[in-house]
Amino acid sequence: MKKMLGLLASLVALGVQAQTLEVAATPVPHAEILEFVKPQLAAAGIELKVRVFTDYVQPNVQVAEGNLDANFFQHQPYLDDFNAARQAELVSVANVHIEPFGAYSQRIDSLEKLPEGAHVAIPNDPTNGGRALLLLQHAGVISLHEGAGTTASRRDIADNPKKIRIRELEAAILPRLLDQVDLALINTNYALEADLDPAKDALVIEGAESPYVNILVTRQDKRDDPALQKLVEALKSEELRAFILEKYKGAVLPAF
Repeated sequence: MKKMLGLLASLVALGVQAQTLEVAATPVPHAEILEFVKPQLAAAGIELKVRVFTDYVQPNVQVAEGNLDANFFQHQPYLDDFNAARQAELVSVANVHIEPFGAYSQRIDSLEKLPEGAHVAIPNDPTNGGRALLLLQHAGVISLHEGAGTTASRRDIADNPKKIRIRELEAAILPRLLDQVDLALINTNYALEADLDPAKDALVIEGAESPYVNILVTRQDKRDDPALQKLVEALKSEELRAFILEKYKGAVLPAF
């Protein structure tokens, strides 16, 4: 941080106007990734300000309303759902990483031990709820009607042999409810914040082929902004690839 501030001060002394980018992010891993690329942006005369949010709504609202330049927390299906619901026109400008979605439990150590009538918690937003149901289908817990995709809902369940009872709850609180349910389907950013290790603790987890790539998002009028494009370059660098692989050890995977 001191080096970055010193560099910015030097640029000002030389008469170079430093640019500022304000980007919304959820804490882990998104804000951590942005903090890692800050020095690269500073070297290009850009001060990156990371605004941390703990929900999945305000980051898009703040960018859409012009209060922030971009956000980094979501995948394309979630963005599509937001744009449709809010008549917004936010756009993706970079694929950054994949956070394999997983199922966790404090009561069982394998899905084979999932009891009949088990309480299973999934996110209550349509895209992550559908993602959870697809993972449960992949694991053989349920089966969905043919054609059910990323927006699958409980109405799409065709077969439920263990008669599991699904509870739809806010994604951010699911780690805190692990002792109250038999199984919870949790987004990796929230799992990491709760000190869960997806590679070790998840009873089932998506593979690297997951289509839910986390993206950098902005408004149409900002997509070609030079400062934002410098951020895109930093988020596709080999240095960042090495950082992701070393720090997250498979819980987060580069998508570039």
